[in-house]
Parts: sequence; C-alpha cells; structure tokens
Amino acid sequence: MSASPKTSRPKRKKPIPRGLPRDTASKLFEILAEDRPDPRTELDFVNPYTLVVAVALSAQATDVGVNKATKGLFQIADTPEKMVALGEEGVAEHIRTIGLWRNKAKNVIALSELLIDEFGGEVPRTRDELIRLPGVGRKTANVVLNEAFGEPTIAVDTHIFRVSNRTGLAPGKTPDDVEARLEKITPPEFKKGAHHWLILHGRYTCVARKPKCWICPIAELCRFKDKTPDPAGVKSEPAKSSLGPKHPGKTRT
Repeated sequence: MSASPKTSRPKRKKPIPRGLPRDTASKLFEILAEDRPDPRTELDFVNPYTLVVAVALSAQATDVGVNKATKGLFQIADTPEKMVALGEEGVAEHIRTIGLWRNKAKNVIALSELLIDEFGGEVPRTRDELIRLPGVGRKTANVVLNEAFGEPTIAVDTHIFRVSNRTGLAPGKTPDDVEARLEKITPPEFKKGAHHWLILHGRYTCVARKPKCWICPIAELCRFKDKTPDPAGVKSEPAKSSLGPKHPGKTRT
C-alpha cells in the first residue's frame, strides 16, 4: 500500500509591520515642514487644466522632462479648447521627448474633449469626476485636488511608497495600502503638505539605490536598519535642505 502524499502547509503571509506611532509621525512631519512650510509641486503649470495635463504626462517620466516638454505646449494651449484645436499630432510634436508620448497625446486630447463636453471646459473638483478623465488615475486626481484646490489629499507615487515603507512611517504592500495608512497617521495640520514633503524627501535624500542617510534630518526617527554611512567617513551635519532646490513659485511658464 503506497503512502499517502504529504500535504504541505500553506505558507503564512509575512505580516506588514505597524507604522510609526502617531507622536513619532507628527515629529517626522514637523522636521520636514521646518524647511518647506508651504511646499509646491515641481511641475510647471499655469492653471488647474495645465496641472491635470502635466501630472498625466509625468507618468513614467521625470518632472524635469515634463517641464521641458510642456514649456512650449502651454504657451499655445493652456485651455481644453486650445488643446483640442491643436490636435493630437500637434500635442505629440511637443511631447516626443517623454515616455509613452503617443498614448499620452491621445489621452490629452481625449481628456480635453471630455472636459469641454461634460464640465464646461472646467476641471472638476471631486476625485470621482477627475478619474473619469482619460489618463487620470487616483494618484493624478489626488495631486490635482491638493495642488490646484488645496484639498488635504495624499497621492502615493514611487517616491512616497518607498519612503513610507523604508522609514516605517506607513508600510504597505500597495500604493492604496500606504495611502490609507498615511491618511490615518498624518496629523491634520500636516496633511496638505505631506504629499510634497515625502515626495521631495524621496527624490533628493531617501533615494532608491543608496539613501543619503548621513544628511537625513529624520534619520533618528527612521526604522531603516541598513543606513548608508557617510562616504567621507565622517558624520556630516544634516543638509540645510533635504527636500531639494526650492521652487520659486506655484506656477511657472
């Protein structure tokens, strides 16, 4: 009689660690806010509509690259009507230097047409309405609500996802998980700026490959175990700004 095959026990899923305590999270945001009390996006835009377009174009592209592409575009098309008149090929000519430009040009025209047809050419002020626009997902909608309309939304991109997990601030397996935790743990007075502080910190200090822990102002609060030592071999003073160069204003052309 043959032995019955052994049944393997299902592997237990590794639990997601708990986030930082509220008081520690509050201190973390307080430190980041000291340098940038009124943080802004690094994307250039001239009105809510051009912000929607810029954020939609920024998927899988850098803000610097998007700004170069939209500099000329927004000079001739800063409303949905002007963009539709320019046409898909006209948009494409301006954004060829950024990734997925063909599909993005289609989306820019499609979202512009929808804004004209259903919203009177105005950018809607709710997330549900914004995500109806082609090329606009939850992250883009949250950025627009925060930057254009002053809503305390938190948009989780790759930088914020990394910083939230690495520091232990709001760990999660998906961007939605991280967003939900950030919503719960971020004090009300820091919610409007949280998105910007975390994205800038991830872009300039808590970078992907080798975080610059030796100049990080929140290093003592961070749970990351393998902190990067000072390459000079000497403990450096925290940088005057861990959030990169200051943006001169909310809108630029």
